Amino acid sequence: MRHASISRAQAFAKHFGLRLPLLLAPMAGVPSLDLSVAVGQAGAMPSLGALLMAPAAILDWVASYRTRCAAPLQMNLWVPDPAPLRDITHEAALRAFLAQFGPAVGPTAGDAVPPDFSAQCDALLAVKPAVVSSIMGLFPPAYVLRLKDAGISWFATVTTVAEALAAQAAGADAIVAQGMEAGGHRGAFDAVQAQHKAVGLMALLPRVVDSVHLPVVATGGIADARGVAAALLLGASAVQVGSGFLRCPEANVHARYAERLVGLAPEDTQLTRAFSGRWGRAIATDYVRAAAAPGAPEPAPYPVQRGLTADMRKAADVSGDLNAMQAWAGQGVGLASGEPAADYADRLWRGAMKLLG
Repeated sequence: MRHASISRAQAFAKHFGLRLPLLLAPMAGVPSLDLSVAVGQAGAMPSLGALLMAPAAILDWVASYRTRCAAPLQMNLWVPDPAPLRDITHEAALRAFLAQFGPAVGPTAGDAVPPDFSAQCDALLAVKPAVVSSIMGLFPPAYVLRLKDAGISWFATVTTVAEALAAQAAGADAIVAQGMEAGGHRGAFDAVQAQHKAVGLMALLPRVVDSVHLPVVATGGIADARGVAAALLLGASAVQVGSGFLRCPEANVHARYAERLVGLAPEDTQLTRAFSGRWGRAIATDYVRAAAAPGAPEPAPYPVQRGLTADMRKAADVSGDLNAMQAWAGQGVGLASGEPAADYADRLWRGAMKLLG
């Protein structure tokens, strides 16, 4: 069984031109070029979470990346939610609540509009990465055909067995099984069910592996070699790590944020809608706990809540106030080493191979 696990992972790496069957999670808001370059130079797959980027910014980032690294790249986009329902009275209560943690929130702050999804999709086709991955749903069939015609693999992020089966039926080339331990946003197709159908990776992964005939990438809470080895034994073909790489110096996250990640206990993270309106796992700061307390106004839908919290988040980044900072963190991040990204990636794989014999 151990030999089969290693062989499966090595076959995945060879197919995608990697030395290591490890992927950097595409974390929107952390488009650190240095981190992706370091991961790619280590032989793993780097990434770009392009959710918040205009097409021109996507093209510029990839051009800069390719001057420094030739490793195959994963690029990720959110599948858009339906237009949110607005409640002006409720948003006024939210603005008053948020003013306790940052600057006053203007009456039009909730009018945030995401970048044009169709134009972003075109930009990804133009730069032709090895992999385009989806989260929060499935790509439209027409776009899936365009990806296949361009020779680009589609990795679909799922959080349940039902989502994995739907992604396979829609033409995905691989499944990224995301456990609820993952830092940042949960990739649930249905925003309302993202909390109620939160499944841990060790329960989700083998069921997804048994249910589909595609390669499965495990992600969520993995930050050391033991997690990598466990995922491979449970049938994963590769492992994707996000929060663990935030500990690396190349991630260039705020110093206060990086300090708090050191030794962070799993219970010191919390699922919250308080930053964007979509469920995600963050450090349980004063703001996160206050937003979940009885009597606090319910967060607005995405992207309204993201717009309402924008000034608070920007001010926290400037002042270093971790309690109001958008500090995503997975439950396993305290296991990460904090060494340079290439050394960390190598440690994950070598340690897993030692455990697997």
